[in-house]
Amino acid sequence: MNHLFPIFLKLENLHTLIVGGGYVGLEKITAVLDNSPAATITLVSPEIRDEIRGLASANSRINLIERKFIDADLDAKDLVIVATNDKEENKRISEAARMRHMLTNVADTPAICDFYLSSVVRKGNLKVAISTNGMSPTFAKRLKEVLGDALPDNMETAMEQLKAVRDMLKGDFAHKVDELNRITSVLTKKKK
Repeated sequence: MNHLFPIFLKLENLHTLIVGGGYVGLEKITAVLDNSPAATITLVSPEIRDEIRGLASANSRINLIERKFIDADLDAKDLVIVATNDKEENKRISEAARMRHMLTNVADTPAICDFYLSSVVRKGNLKVAISTNGMSPTFAKRLKEVLGDALPDNMETAMEQLKAVRDMLKGDFAHKVDELNRITSVLTKKKK
């Protein structure tokens, strides 16, 4: 049973540390930037891929530190993503972050993660995050493709119209919720 609590973070208000500058580090920094282009990121690694350097040269909010991780790298950070190819070092970094009450993701080691990075379907302002509880990222990726194809491209227009209706509604919060539920109920009616 999946007991994860889904949450969307405003990474532009947080400082993310990524440890690891190889292929997995590239995958993680790309995922962060794809979802939060204004995120502040520090990436620490003794070796850093050219693609990561390219991202950093185009984005002043990315700081690259080319050396081995030290515990002081956790200072003034809010979130940690560990992506080195050394399982023991990953575990050590995770434990150091946990001692500081920092949320940590360790690539390919679900048992010591506080959170997982999800597959995300985007249609304008709509984001649907998919979790397999760390069991099968590949399945989540395939489901992302299916949902992406299934959701209509005009979702943004529908959301803008619903926001306009919400802004025009009078009454207390409960009345507004009831009215929006009534208006959007057509979305869940099954065709006969």
